[in-house]
Amino acid sequence: MSNEILEQLAQTLEERKDADPESSYVAKLHHKGLDTILKKIGEEATETVIASKGGNKDEIIYETADLWFHSMVMLSHHGLSHNDVLNELSRRFGLSGLEEKANRQK
Repeated sequence: MSNEILEQLAQTLEERKDADPESSYVAKLHHKGLDTILKKIGEEATETVIASKGGNKDEIIYETADLWFHSMVMLSHHGLSHNDVLNELSRRFGLSGLEEKANRQK
């Protein structure tokens, strides 16, 4: 089910990317440009950190959902999707974090 939600969200984000900015929040973000999208990710990341520090699980989930949403908008802006990120996570699966980091530095 979780991948279905991500697929549906990705499709909706693509459909709204070029919509009228007056009628779509996603279109408004794209219309304002990458800096606005990145600012939203920064805000949501900060709110996620604050929620985590507070320890309220409902708030952590809510803020993480906002962070994921805006991250998917950013991916869409670059012509990427959650599948690109999932493929990268799959590639890393089974590697130790230290090994993966060492491979990036070569």
